[in-house]
Amino acid sequence: MAAKPRPGRADRIRIFRASVTKWQLKLLLTVLGLGIMAAVLYFTKRIVDELASNERRTVELYARLLARSYEQATDEDLLFYVDLAYTSIHFPVVLADTKGQPVYPYQQFMMNVEMDTTLSVPQQKQWLLAQIDEMKQDYPPFEIRDPNGQVVQLMFYTNSAIVRQLRYMPFVEILIVASFILVGYVAFSTIRKNEESNIWVGMAKEAAHQLGTPLSSLLAWLELLRINKDDPSQVVATANEMDHDVERLKVIANRFAKIGSQPKLDPANVAGVIEHVCQYFETRLPNLGKKVSLVRQLDTTIDARINIELFEWVVENLIKNAVEALERQDGVITISLQRKPRGRVCVTVADNGKGMTRKVAKKIFQPGYTTKKRGWGLGLSLSKRIIEDYHGGSLVVRETHVGIGTTFAIEVPTS
Repeated sequence: MAAKPRPGRADRIRIFRASVTKWQLKLLLTVLGLGIMAAVLYFTKRIVDELASNERRTVELYARLLARSYEQATDEDLLFYVDLAYTSIHFPVVLADTKGQPVYPYQQFMMNVEMDTTLSVPQQKQWLLAQIDEMKQDYPPFEIRDPNGQVVQLMFYTNSAIVRQLRYMPFVEILIVASFILVGYVAFSTIRKNEESNIWVGMAKEAAHQLGTPLSSLLAWLELLRINKDDPSQVVATANEMDHDVERLKVIANRFAKIGSQPKLDPANVAGVIEHVCQYFETRLPNLGKKVSLVRQLDTTIDARINIELFEWVVENLIKNAVEALERQDGVITISLQRKPRGRVCVTVADNGKGMTRKVAKKIFQPGYTTKKRGWGLGLSLSKRIIEDYHGGSLVVRETHVGIGTTFAIEVPTS
């Protein structure tokens, strides 16, 4: 049994591209979004924990200094450090007695607590008791002891406003990220639907346009058959012409049938394929009212694995685009074929037409985009897909200058 041939580079590229399905892309985006959210949660939590730890160390230091002040009430250095610790506290602190009751006068035994001073003393006490209950839910109080080890005061505290706000920041950030992802997804879906709509509309119009010419010719040939039905030589000649139009219809049908499925690639002489397209155009160029020369610079020894019908369609589109870009009566279109390094083939189609601006060149391959009064902006978009998705190559605007001309370049692997 013969060994199964190893897939070529173009085949491997197509297999790889086919393996990247839509659900895999969505899964990748989902994992990326969850990773961003997890990172936001982790780093925000670290910051909040560090700030809360610093505040706890500060209040613990203040509690210890107060306890020492009971032992050395006349030590000026100690009192200085007590005042220094006091000024470094920027979060709510309430000093209470051993039973957890606020100490009167209340204003002297609390820090960074905004209490309505217009309230009566009993009301102030009730309000402070409510604050103490909330603080106990966050952290247990520090005990301040006298030199005999007896608890003389309890110090209640809670986190500063900035720490409390930071605790909610991850959820806000997640909401913002989720909103951006949602907006991006909706925008991406809308753009994709619009592109698909443009493609389908363009495909329908392009099909009607492609089929229109041979069908019109067939109707004319049928009328001639009726007129010359008694002249056998004319009937034969007309039938032969009808054969050409029927063959053209078959080519058009095969081209559109291959769009959306993976076409078969076979070894072919690239120069022969290009020459066939050029001959087709040369019989029709005189009808355009322009003098257009098709100059060929083809290396006839180059073979590549291509789908002949689709590759011809791409070359047709590029030549047609070049013809429509010619505004002078002595237009020249140069088609070149040459080998490139690493087993690649390059086909260039250059014209001396009106050229394009950089802005137009960036959009020229977008479905539905066109600078012509007639047309649907689908030819170049389809051509790019045929070369890149089906042949594993590339189609780019190599060079363009307004008033000088444009050069398109096709590169495909030889195997």
